[in-house]
Amino acid sequence: MRTDRIFARLEQEPARPLAPAPGMSGTRRALFFTTLGLYAAIVAAVLTTSRLVRLDWRVMLFRPYKQWPELHAFLDYFVVLGQRGPTAVLVAAWLGWRSWRQRTLRPLLALGTSLLLLNVTVGAAKLGMGREGPHYANRIGANEMFLTGDIFPSGHTANAVVTWGVLAYLATTPRARRRLSVVAAVFALGVGTTTVYIGTHWVSDVLLGWASGLLILLALPWFEPLIARAEAYLLSHWYRFREGIAPLSARLRPAGARVPPVAARLGAGGAYPASRPEPSLSAALPADLPPRAGEPRTPHPAHARQHAARSERSPVGPAGSRRPYGERTVSRTAPMGPRK
Repeated sequence: MRTDRIFARLEQEPARPLAPAPGMSGTRRALFFTTLGLYAAIVAAVLTTSRLVRLDWRVMLFRPYKQWPELHAFLDYFVVLGQRGPTAVLVAAWLGWRSWRQRTLRPLLALGTSLLLLNVTVGAAKLGMGREGPHYANRIGANEMFLTGDIFPSGHTANAVVTWGVLAYLATTPRARRRLSVVAAVFALGVGTTTVYIGTHWVSDVLLGWASGLLILLALPWFEPLIARAEAYLLSHWYRFREGIAPLSARLRPAGARVPPVAARLGAGGAYPASRPEPSLSAALPADLPPRAGEPRTPHPAHARQHAARSERSPVGPAGSRRPYGERTVSRTAPMGPRK
């Protein structure tokens, strides 16, 4: 395994990717209005209790979960791929890493925009049509509309289309877009059919859920200018915040804080700034030290040997320095002043 490629993928890119955001092309616009027509046709078919409603009842009375009970345990977990909470967290984590690596907020903003559109459009349709699910059906053959339910269109199905489809929408290469489109289609088709197998949705619920999610993905290019303005606004405020942190931390110093040592205030190369002259050691020391009994008076060694090189220092042995007492320098930590 090439670990260098793995670690390279964990680093930030030197610049943002130059791949432009998808635009509303003629083909995409045609697909959008075609899907919108299909959406209206499904709703009309359910309202008029057409053959689609009869198909709903036939599949429900067939009870797929009793025909193939060995699949029930697996599909109970597979349907979570269409649940909004877990899928949104998983995809947001992936897109958050991409946003950090590519130094752009567009992936996260596109996901947030698509989920907002999903909640508004699908939620409004659910509450407005109030259809009951198969487990709460009142009369065989009825469309079960405008009651107390909220399953038309299927939220799991629409969420699977949008959450996994936005990965393909944000792909930066044609190859990645094709692969992610296949993955999104498999998850969306699988989640939709699983809800029918379990018996929580009618077939028409799933069809309208697919159409609802596809409409949101096809309409995302119309929101790209809004996403770009939101990204510019957030990044400008973030840069201002970062620029204001350093001056603020420099102005605020806790009360009683110690002044940094002289070595910390040195400039580059260890030299003092030009505005601050280097302090003289001789000015801080007494003129000389009083001699001990029996010793001649000698001047303080610091006046004569302030800048002794390392090679001029006498070696230190186990018994201490072999330099005579008169030539030893005073420790910097010892109190400055005459001996008593």
